[in-house]
This record gives sequence, structure tokens and C-alpha cells, in this order.
Amino acid sequence: MSEHLLLDSCLHSITALDEQAMAVTQKRLDSLAKPPGSLGHLETIAITLAGIYGAMPSAPSHRAVIIMAADNGVVVEGVASAPQEVTATQTLNFARGITGVAVLARQFRADLILVDVGIASDVSHPAIRQRKIRKGTHNLAKQAAMTRDEALQAINIGIETVSDAASEGYTLLGAGEMGIGNTTSSSAVLAALTGLPVAEVTGFGAGLRREAYAHKIDVIEEALRRHTPDADDPLDVLSKVGGFDIAALAGVYLGAGLHRLPMVVDGFISLVAALVAVRLCPGVRPYLLASHASAEPGFRHAAAELGLTPLLHLDMRLGEGSGCPLMFGLIDAACALLSEMATFEEASITAEYLEALKPR
Repeated sequence: MSEHLLLDSCLHSITALDEQAMAVTQKRLDSLAKPPGSLGHLETIAITLAGIYGAMPSAPSHRAVIIMAADNGVVVEGVASAPQEVTATQTLNFARGITGVAVLARQFRADLILVDVGIASDVSHPAIRQRKIRKGTHNLAKQAAMTRDEALQAINIGIETVSDAASEGYTLLGAGEMGIGNTTSSSAVLAALTGLPVAEVTGFGAGLRREAYAHKIDVIEEALRRHTPDADDPLDVLSKVGGFDIAALAGVYLGAGLHRLPMVVDGFISLVAALVAVRLCPGVRPYLLASHASAEPGFRHAAAELGLTPLLHLDMRLGEGSGCPLMFGLIDAACALLSEMATFEEASITAEYLEALKPR
């Protein structure tokens, strides 16, 4: 199937959540021995999972965090605090199991699916899937980051990665990234898609000094002036100021909708990629679950655009998909409560007093 046909097929195959399964799950939650809605977002999680799976959910046993790794040519402008080679080094460290997300994934019984979609050097490890488009994007400050066909290729790699995961039996996924300089690309994409001022959506990344931060804003503003990305065309935005990792993650979210899998979104960069995916196909939005609130200032704007509420407020800004395993733990909790908590009848409690709590 050609790349255009794969994306088109995906966009036309994503369907709405199963309302009947959601209603059954809501009824079960309402029967549990508790005040109505007292489990808050845990109830919302359970209902969302029911809509995705088409049945009242149990805890997904086979879960993974997909990490897209790629370099960003804009790092030559001095917009990152770490050298570019850290992208390759950390990707290998993911495979070695010694990074933050790797430790958290083990803690919550999740695998890592590692994909080289554009690292600037050759990285070889049995655990790293080789899907390199080329060795990093162009410097978006000087020319378009990639061609439109390359953006499409990256999206399709994301879709295919989820298709492979589904065939391997995974039923719960999260999305993360690795790419020095990708907060610059993400801020540029977010500003282009929303029209918000660059300064409002741009942060210090992994730890820029104030002088470098001001330069980062200048670089993004100049790139937007130079390339004039079309906010109504997400592929145009990606190709001009995006990154291979961002585009591939957008494909991951589309793949989740295609295969009816819940997809946990990590922090700022992952959320910007989710916004791209939803702009391409609004129907993918219900399949997304936000994990943590990133400290990057653009996060709240992207979350507001998507209508997503992050459930964890830990002042995290690591990236890597590190919020996803933590969210897997909340998903486990929601499913356990749904299946193991007693109903009013089982707990020998009359529910008559709840009538007084209902709105008049």
C-alpha cells in the first residue's frame, strides 16, 4: 500500500467509541458502594476504556511505551543545552534499560518499543527498530525541516509501528520521544497550528540559560516568518517546522485509533504530536489519555486545544514517555476498582440515601 493510501485508509477507518459498552460500565460504577462519581477521573478512565475496547474493561496485561527517536537539524542554532549525540546515546540507554522511562516501565510491567526514525548517527542494537528516514531533519531556521513526502513517511511509520504492536498482542500503549532540540520543533509546530505567540508556547527545554532561551524564541519566530506554514494543513506544518519524531508520534496516535487501542500521551512534545494527529483526524481524540502535566509552558495550550486533562501533577519534564508507565498504574487501579469493588447489594448497604444527593 502506498504511503498516501495507508494514511487515507487510516483516516477513514477510525470509528467512534462504543456507547453501549460505556453505558454498561457507567451502570456498574453507579452500582458500587460509594457516592456517585466519587472515584472521579478513575471512573472516567474505566468508561473510556470500555468505549475503546467495546466491553467493560479488565486491566490490560500487555502494555508498552513506543519511543520515536530522531535528531533535529535546528540544534546547530544553539537552541539545546545538550549536544546532539545525546540522542543516540540515550536511545541505546533505553535499550539497556537504564533510563528514567525504562525503570518506570519495568516497575509497571511495560515493554519499550524503540524506533530509530531519524537519529543523526548509526545506532545498532537488537531492541532498536531501524526505520530511519534520514540522519536528522534539516535546520528549520534555514530551510524546511523535511519534505512533505518525508513527513508522510514518518506518519506512516508511526501507524505501522502500532499495527505491529497490535499484531504482537499489545492492548495498552503509551507514546514517548527522544531527540535533542525537539522542544524547539514542538514549539514551532504548536505556534503554527494555533497562531499563539511563540513566547507563550516556548520553554527552557532541558535547561537552557536565559540568553539561549531568548535566541530560541527568535529562531522559531524567524522560521515561521520564512516558511509560513499553513495552519489548516498539518502536513505542511510538520514538513516545514516539525521533526521526524513528532510526525511519527502523530502516526502512532492515528494507529491507536485504527486498532482501537487506548493511547497514553506523555508530556509536551508528545502532546503536540497528538494535536497534529487530531487536526488530521478529529476522531482519534477519544482514544487519547493524558498522563502528566509538563512544566513546559506550551503544554497547557496544547492540552486546552485538545480538551485533555492530565491526571498527574509531578512537575516532571523528562520526556522519553516517562509519564506513560505512571498512567498505566492509574489504569490498573481504575480497572481493579471496577471489577473488585463491592456493589451496594454485596456490601449490604441500602442505596436509598443516595436519592437525596441527586440533582433536583
